Amino acid sequence: MNLTIGSGRPYPLGAHFDGDGVNFAVFSANATQVDVCLFAPMTGVELARLTLPECTDEVFHGYVSGIGPGTTYGFRAHGPYEPERGHRFNPNKLLIDPYARLLTGRLRYSELMAGYRPVTRDDTTFDIRDSAPVVPKSVVVPAAVAPFAHNKPDRAWSETVIYEAHAKGLTMGMTGFEHGVAGTYAALGSPKVIDHLVRLGITAIELLPVQAFIDESFLTMKGLGNYWGYSPLCYFAPEPRYDADPRGVGIIERFRAMIDALHGAGIEVLLDVVYNHTGEVDQFGPTISYRGLDNASYYRLNPERPRWYINDTGTGNTFNAGHPRVTQLILDSLRYWTTTMGVDGFRFDLATTVGREPSGFDPNGRLLTALRQDPVLNGVKLIAEPWDIGPGGYQVGHFPPGFSEWNDRFRDTVRGFWRGDERVAPELAARLLGSSDLFNHDGRRPWASINFVTAHDGFTLADLTAYAGKHNEANLEDNRDGHSDNHSANYGTEGETSDAAVLATRRRQTRNMMATLLFSQGTPMLLAGDELANSQSGNNNAYCQDNPIGWVNWRGSNDPDFLEFVKLAIAVRKAHPALRQTRYLHAKLRPQDGLPDVAWWSPAGKPMGPDDWNDPKLGAFGVVLRGSSLPHLDEDGPAVYLIVNANRGARKFTLPPTREGCVWRPLITTETPTGKPMSSAARRAGQTMDIAERTLMAFAEVDR
Repeated sequence: MNLTIGSGRPYPLGAHFDGDGVNFAVFSANATQVDVCLFAPMTGVELARLTLPECTDEVFHGYVSGIGPGTTYGFRAHGPYEPERGHRFNPNKLLIDPYARLLTGRLRYSELMAGYRPVTRDDTTFDIRDSAPVVPKSVVVPAAVAPFAHNKPDRAWSETVIYEAHAKGLTMGMTGFEHGVAGTYAALGSPKVIDHLVRLGITAIELLPVQAFIDESFLTMKGLGNYWGYSPLCYFAPEPRYDADPRGVGIIERFRAMIDALHGAGIEVLLDVVYNHTGEVDQFGPTISYRGLDNASYYRLNPERPRWYINDTGTGNTFNAGHPRVTQLILDSLRYWTTTMGVDGFRFDLATTVGREPSGFDPNGRLLTALRQDPVLNGVKLIAEPWDIGPGGYQVGHFPPGFSEWNDRFRDTVRGFWRGDERVAPELAARLLGSSDLFNHDGRRPWASINFVTAHDGFTLADLTAYAGKHNEANLEDNRDGHSDNHSANYGTEGETSDAAVLATRRRQTRNMMATLLFSQGTPMLLAGDELANSQSGNNNAYCQDNPIGWVNWRGSNDPDFLEFVKLAIAVRKAHPALRQTRYLHAKLRPQDGLPDVAWWSPAGKPMGPDDWNDPKLGAFGVVLRGSSLPHLDEDGPAVYLIVNANRGARKFTLPPTREGCVWRPLITTETPTGKPMSSAARRAGQTMDIAERTLMAFAEVDR
């Protein structure tokens, strides 16, 4: 292949076609030379190896005329192989462009990717074997990939209901697709999925990682693979295993079409992104991109022993998000997914890691501040998973304004309360009101709390009431992996059962937890398949289960009425602004009617006092929610009265006072399978009614 290379430009980073040729630019502060290798698209044969002739501001760059879109390429970086100093350059290893928009295929570990001799298990050795045959190639994309110009839903946080889903697992169990469509981006954007989400009342789908990731060696050796995708390698390229064409041809267009279809139905798309570590793992991991380009810049290394990685993530390495060029990479990636691919927001996995500075976690650190200042990214939804395993890793409530946060305190409190744990009721009261004890600072609003009872990491809702312990044997780790304290219960027998009484209790409890989630202040997040009573057979860590264990089961439900219940509960939330306040409630009197914005009531119809809250066995109380007490806000619709009774026996409740001329009309109850109250008759304040055991009931204040 007779090609020549000119100096080109150091910006933009990556490979960019200008109509006549391709400019290549890649950052490395410590390499001595970087080559770009061009390959035959079909055979993968290396056709040319050209040294990038210039290095400007630590960016190696060069321009190759006569090539264009579809060109497959990779880099080779020269420099010292001195692990003891943090350098792991090995030009025998083909490296994926960190800015590649497209890859030729799925990333699977091979020992050829190791920079050292794997047989020695000594990373100070040097491996001379060429890894090009096993490394997916980067692909040059057309210059004219236009920005995503279609109208986005732009949902207010107070109207948002999130549905966390796996890009493949959501649709693999669906029927009616043409061959090869189930489990793909096209299936996600299909009328079948969209109709289900719209009928359910979902406003945003949050996808587990879809940026290209790798199957780690410890999984491939066991015949398993990385299902969840929390092992990223290329932050711009969509994961090819979720596309109908395994070569990735047309994948960008199909991803954008999926986004466009969801937007057309008013559904936002959020991406779970993993900028805290990469799939190159620890010192024994593969050399396939960042490690080979500049290990000492891209990763946080132990300053006393640079051969070792700081491991705040538990995955073997920590991405050096505070390095200027790494910060740039992250911001460029996020802007690309926002402007070109069309997504509406991001959930940051182990977000404490990307907010950690040399002195510790800092909510005003470099990357977190840059995100909030960015003219593109400060207008999208930003969600933090506010913990990692590093020092000071638990940071719930400590992220800066502009971020919402996963609230595991909500999860554990709701699970414990309905299970019947003692001394939980006072904390449940705080969680019902949006966890102001955690988030009411710096002008943050109730939606800063992302409330959830279940997520991809842990039991499904059905399994939460069917298993007292985890059952992860299929992961081939002797059931050692996954959380051991799940705040779960089986209500009589472990796992599947035909016992009618056990099933009735389990179904009641799933309704209770779902209703508590949807009627709490804050932003609710549902786990995909929970509305279908989906089970993972007690596996609470299905990260490697790309099979029916990890896929949503659409073919039958252990609770055929639960879908209708969830629809009704979401509809009640949407119809009553009192359940989704834009301000925190603090029992202040409202100027419009002199009533408190929130009031707590005992079953006897009296205001809750310290003695009530200090009762360790407290399991039943009520709360009246009205609009905010702020005088400049409009009326927020009718008041809502919530009753919770987690006791194992019925309780008599005396209904609290209403405004003059009003009554309490039942909206929903967890006593019935579909949530429809057994009687729709309105009741006056002061009337007494029986609330069945383990029941949540909601009323609206309406004119008599």
